[in-house]
Amino acid sequence: MREGIGSRTAERVAARRAVHQLLDAPLVFRDPLALRILEPEVAARIREDPKHLDTSPVSRYLRAFLAVRSRIAEDEVAAAVARGVVQYVIAGAGYDTFAYRNPFAELHVFEVDHPSTQREKRRRLEESGIDVPPNSTFVAADLSVTSLDEALASTAFVRTSPAVFSWLGVVPYLELDAIEATLAAVGRLPAGTSIVFDYGLSGEALNFAERFVVRRMAKRVAAAGEPWKTFFMPDEMTALLRRSGFRSHVDWGSEEINGRYFAGRGDGLRVGRAGRIVTAAV
Repeated sequence: MREGIGSRTAERVAARRAVHQLLDAPLVFRDPLALRILEPEVAARIREDPKHLDTSPVSRYLRAFLAVRSRIAEDEVAAAVARGVVQYVIAGAGYDTFAYRNPFAELHVFEVDHPSTQREKRRRLEESGIDVPPNSTFVAADLSVTSLDEALASTAFVRTSPAVFSWLGVVPYLELDAIEATLAAVGRLPAGTSIVFDYGLSGEALNFAERFVVRRMAKRVAAAGEPWKTFFMPDEMTALLRRSGFRSHVDWGSEEINGRYFAGRGDGLRVGRAGRIVTAAV
């Protein structure tokens, strides 16, 4: 992240979520605010030509992954609320819109993100007329240097009650110690707490073509000032979650994701193998 400038990668993610709303049927993830949270000129171009971001076959795999990780996160939020959880923390919120279409009156949403990105997001919310409900709290914090515990300490977040967390599109950008600290902070919370996050698969688990694609994407995000830093093998992630206090987890690979969320589609939309999605419970 460059100080004073909103995240470029968060912007790209938001644009692809918006494209999903117009280009893919059936929708994997429905977000009626996805276009409104974008800059007006970006939204206008997407409406005019949703396919302009489909610059290669990889673009469709990426869009599918971005859509389904949000779907899995919000499915977990609904399940957590059904269990009686009333706190939802979106760590690295970017231009996520859940807080402004939250269907659960009892659920308090805490959006944690870098101050520069959060300022940009709040400007867009105001200019687009998207209301921020009273059960939503902005928490400005750079999680690469500030722990999640510290970020939430000055808010109404109740550490003695369980919570649900999403942490999407963040892990690859952090050093290992920051990842460990965040997972440990969540793992210390009461039973019933859960988290959804994604991570990049280590290169040794990928074939030559997959490694080539990942390297190209890594160069793009590095050029935007937001380089990828950390990747995992699934067994490494399992060990990290156990050390962090999680009693169970599901590590979704491409076969599981495609089988559950993309089976039987006529358009062939699906995810690739480079990214994985985890749901873990304390």
